[in-house]
This record gives sequence, C-alpha cells and structure tokens, in this order.
Amino acid sequence: MTNAQDKPDTRAIRVAIVDDHEMFRAGVIATLQPAFTIVGQAGDVDSSVAMIVQTKPDVVLLDVHVPGGEGGGGTEILAKSAPYAPDTAFLALSVSDSAQDVGAVIRAGARGYVTKTINAADLTAAIHQVSEGYAVFSPKLAGFVLSAFQGVPLEDSGTQARADEELNRLSAREQEVMRLIARGYTYREVAAELFISVKTVETHMSAVLRKLQLSNRSELTRWAAVRRIV
Repeated sequence: MTNAQDKPDTRAIRVAIVDDHEMFRAGVIATLQPAFTIVGQAGDVDSSVAMIVQTKPDVVLLDVHVPGGEGGGGTEILAKSAPYAPDTAFLALSVSDSAQDVGAVIRAGARGYVTKTINAADLTAAIHQVSEGYAVFSPKLAGFVLSAFQGVPLEDSGTQARADEELNRLSAREQEVMRLIARGYTYREVAAELFISVKTVETHMSAVLRKLQLSNRSELTRWAAVRRIV
C-alpha cells in the first residue's frame, strides 16, 4: 500500500501560465491551484518575459501563439526568458498540433508539448514530469517531435515558404480559428475551445477566407491539408 508520505508534494512546484485567453488562464489556474503553487500569469510576449524573469517558475505552461513582442509568440518568449531562468522548464500547451508549431517550440527549447484537449489529470502529471527533467508530448505528436530533434525538414522548402508567406497574412487568433475549422470543428466547437463567441468565430473565418482568397471551408480544408498545416 502506498503511504501518503511517499506521494510527491506537487504543491512545491511553482507554475506560471502564458496564454492570451484570459478565461482559459483562469480555468487552468482553478484546475491546478489545489496541486501546484501558481506564481504568475501573462497574455503577451513582453509581459510574459518580464513575469518569467522575475518569478523564475519551475514550469511554464506556454501557448505557442501569443501576441506582442516581435511576433515570435512562444518561441520568442523562450528565447528571451530562458537565459534568465535557466532552471525553468517550458511545457507548450496549445490548441495547435501542427508540425510547424511543434517543431519550432521544441527546437527553441521547450521540454514538452501537449494540446489543450489534455485532461486535468494528464496535465498535472505532465507538469510533474517536466519539472523532474523528463520530456512529455501528446502521443500523436511523436513523429513531429522526432523530426524536430533530428533536424529533418518537415516540409519541402518551396511548399514551406509558400505556407509561411500565406500564414503571415493571418493574425495569431485567425490562425487558431483556421486550424480548428480545417480539422472539422464546427463554429460552436471552435467558440467553446477558444472561449470566444460564435459571432467572433464567424468574423475571424470571414477574414481568413478573404486573406487566403478562398471561398468556403471545404477549400480551406484542402488548402491546409496540401500545406500540412493541420
């Protein structure tokens, strides 16, 4: 029988949350606070870097697409804060499961990458594991992670360049909406996932189609599949 004293004291693990969705941050904090010590939260690049440098958490839950700074999102936060918080482990927690996002943040130094579909128990376990020095990834991301560590190109260079150029037309939020819609989410499901209204999803979707010069979600799905964005 396991003695209560044998169980790890996760409350000693100091955690910070970086995500531009305030309601999502609040939900994560409410979920984790009984088990961990929450030392900070932030929603943009500059405030995230300042918070991490000041508090030096044990683990940072890091969204990939965070506004502000020079537009580098989670990878920029890693690059700017990691030198000043060398003992901090970064665990990407993102709605995105694209090869580009996974590869970029792992190469930047994140110790793990899980998607926002993770449940509370698995997230708690992932935080504890990365705090102990282990790498943690959602199972279906394994191939992307292997490619990133081996330095294997995830795309043909020409296709990658075109995809990057087209993606740069979209804001970070529009990219999140685009990826979910391309994976088959309904507008209502996207709204629930991103903590925004259905009307806001419709507005972002209209902007995505206009900027990419597409007519409907079927064309968007084909566009994303060809570029291996989803």
